Amino acid sequence: MILRQEIEPKTATARSLYPEILRLLLEYADDYEKSGDESSIRYASLESTLHQLTGKDISAYNLWEWWEEEGAETLAYIIALPLPVKTENITRDELIEIIHRLKHTSDSTDLDEYEAVDYQFIHCIHEYYFNFLKINFKKYKYSFFNRQQDANGKYFELSSDDIANKIWNE
Repeated sequence: MILRQEIEPKTATARSLYPEILRLLLEYADDYEKSGDESSIRYASLESTLHQLTGKDISAYNLWEWWEEEGAETLAYIIALPLPVKTENITRDELIEIIHRLKHTSDSTDLDEYEAVDYQFIHCIHEYYFNFLKINFKKYKYSFFNRQQDANGKYFELSSDDIANKIWNE
């Protein structure tokens, strides 16, 4: 199913911003290694430049020590990918499609729609969808996507339909 434009992650924007953001992150890291940044002037400049490129609040990202987290490439893609927005009149079918994409990426997603760089960062796209659900559905809980345990101690996973039933606001 094709989702409305306002629901889909803006991967074309991420692809266009990614090389410049990655360059800026790596350049800052190199400069920091060579001469430090005790006064944080270069850090503030990097934050400002990234904010101008993306419109995002860059203080939410760890620009200091990305090497201890997911790496510069992932951080650059996360920063480049626009945030999800509050969307009106989401249909149940759209909700189920988002859930299905999160649960069954390789089955449900037409891999041709993603370019290699997008698929390399599919976990970032998943995070986009989780955030989309969080801002658009009051009953959303990340734990719905985890294994569940019944009263007898047996583990099971909720189906896409089961998760949709729990999240649906009506």
